[in-house]
Amino acid sequence: MIGTLYIVSAPSGAGKTSLVKALLERVAGISVSVSHTTRAPRPGERDGEDYHFVDHARFEALVAAGEFLEHAKVFDNSYGTARATLVERLEAGEDVILEIDWQGARQVHAAFPEAVKVFILPPSRAALEQRLRARGQDSEAVIARRMAEAVSEMRHFDEYHYLIFNDDFATALGQLEALFRAGRLRCEPQSRRYAVELRGLLEPADGLQ
Repeated sequence: MIGTLYIVSAPSGAGKTSLVKALLERVAGISVSVSHTTRAPRPGERDGEDYHFVDHARFEALVAAGEFLEHAKVFDNSYGTARATLVERLEAGEDVILEIDWQGARQVHAAFPEAVKVFILPPSRAALEQRLRARGQDSEAVIARRMAEAVSEMRHFDEYHYLIFNDDFATALGQLEALFRAGRLRCEPQSRRYAVELRGLLEPADGLQ
């Protein structure tokens, strides 16, 4: 595969989705894998763009058919990543981002050990709670549950290759962009992209060994 698979995880409210969206506007050749989910669309979300929204029966049928690379249950709803589309994009040379939790990250990394894992954290619990409240979408009970789940999620940060603290958005975005640009210069992906050029550079010249 020519493209690189990136796994980006974060607790709800850490700013992962906003950072990834801004990254796509600054770096070409990156796509985000659209997951399947059984949860209802939030205001402004579109089917096939933000998620593939399906009911529980359809989701379970996809699981039974082995269509998912990974799947997990979060907040009473299920999420899954389709394998075929992901592999197709990687083989076409795209860098692909998976926005999944630590459970999904473990499953994907088992299948794609070369995947690069990035964890995004808020600067503090207080800041995280403030961001969740600013959405104006959840009840006090839901916010409390999300905070508890966030703490559980954040305990897995050390399973990742890179750690970004989203205190200042511009700084965090710059760090994420630097990570992706540097990743494209690693020897392995570069040697695949420039296989023809490398053969021309390294094949023996006439009269030389």
